Amino acid sequence: MAGAKNHDYHILAPDIWPIAGAFSALAMAAGGIMWMHGGHVGKPNGGGILFFLGVAGVLTTMFSWWANVIKEAHQGDHTPVVQLHLRYGMILFIASEVMFFVGWFWAFFDFSLFPAAIQYADGATSVIADAAAGAAHWPPKGIEVINAFELPLLNTIILLTSGTTVTWAHHALIHGQRGGEKTGLWGLLGVGDRDGVLKGLWLTIILGSLFTSIQAYEYIHAPFPFKGINYGASFFMATGFHGFHVLIGTIFLIVCLVRAYKGDFTPRQHFGFEAAAWYWHFVDVVWLFLFVTIYVWGGWGAPVHGG
Repeated sequence: MAGAKNHDYHILAPDIWPIAGAFSALAMAAGGIMWMHGGHVGKPNGGGILFFLGVAGVLTTMFSWWANVIKEAHQGDHTPVVQLHLRYGMILFIASEVMFFVGWFWAFFDFSLFPAAIQYADGATSVIADAAAGAAHWPPKGIEVINAFELPLLNTIILLTSGTTVTWAHHALIHGQRGGEKTGLWGLLGVGDRDGVLKGLWLTIILGSLFTSIQAYEYIHAPFPFKGINYGASFFMATGFHGFHVLIGTIFLIVCLVRAYKGDFTPRQHFGFEAAAWYWHFVDVVWLFLFVTIYVWGGWGAPVHGG
């Protein structure tokens, strides 16, 4: 029969979203550059408007494209071969994210192992006249660091705990641990007493949101600025991008929670959930490296804020 499918692959039909996403990303990048080059300091050049239009286009593309992927899964297009290739794609994506963070670790180690002869005082950075006395000082003189064993340690415990709860949810899904009597607080959320999938997802999302809230509090009360000092710039860029990834991962898990309520996942077919779990574990591992290198090692011997 003409047009009959006789292979395990999924040939995509022509779609508008790839080119829509490309032009939306272009608008977001161009608008952001224009905005940063004067558009944010009383010199309107349309960059801000273009940037947010691009963001709206990217979000619309993401929502619509992934909705199509979910629809394809329900239609049976995700054969075992297609699922395998989706896993390869997610692995390569996480590998690219690893290299992204390698860049920020590289910058931090470059600043710390080969420190400049600078000091921070009264909100300003200045060069130390006697370079021999200050060239090997890290963090720079005048910087008070965040105590690694207060909020950062708490966030480490929270994130590691969230890794166990998402693993619990994943294994519950694989072993079909769903349903049960809806009683107590879980019952108010529509969760059965034997439903490890929904319980694990709820707990992971709550822990991820708590991590983000604590990090926001830490940033607000940080004793050093982002601008004008290499310690602050490298600290906020590395930990801030990680915080952004936690936020994205939390949204990823919220989508999985909604889909789990709808019954989209089965023990044999749940790549979307698996991808979210992999991403969350990647976020966990990156945080461990950040905590050890930037908070503990990077601030060792420096005066502690509030200490």
